Amino acid sequence: MEKIKKTTNKPVDIKTSTNNLFLNIAIFILVTLIVFMLYSIYVKLTTPPKENNSFTDNQNVSEIIQVEVLNGCGIGGIADRFTDFLRNNKFDVVGMGNYIRFDLDETIVIDRTGNKANALAVANALGIKKENVIQQLNNDYFLDVSIVIGRDYYTLKPLK
Repeated sequence: MEKIKKTTNKPVDIKTSTNNLFLNIAIFILVTLIVFMLYSIYVKLTTPPKENNSFTDNQNVSEIIQVEVLNGCGIGGIADRFTDFLRNNKFDVVGMGNYIRFDLDETIVIDRTGNKANALAVANALGIKKENVIQQLNNDYFLDVSIVIGRDYYTLKPLK
């Protein structure tokens, strides 16, 4: 004869079932968090970085434009003349020095922050053509615009 196992209903321990419920909820939350983090890593690794190489025309000129003046033509004292001119025209010249070479034919204005309006304001004040305004974003620079004076310095406003 088969023995029939008698099952008895043991009383449910409220403390144990409550602990199990909280542990199950905690496991669910942790699994959800891990899935979200893995998805975020996947998106970060598969999405190409955005490049902001284009100028936008809806930018505003800053109230204070910090400028660096670099001598790229080799004429002594030319950066001083441009610095004096810019300061008299309410630009904040924070640096002055020599460029890495002295053979630039045309003066260029370099936008360092991505706000072309600032670079165009400086170029306009100096009488530099709009085509000579370029963009080189660099987070290591703590200024808005760099000016590299070329051999065309005598045609610009500071020396007229």
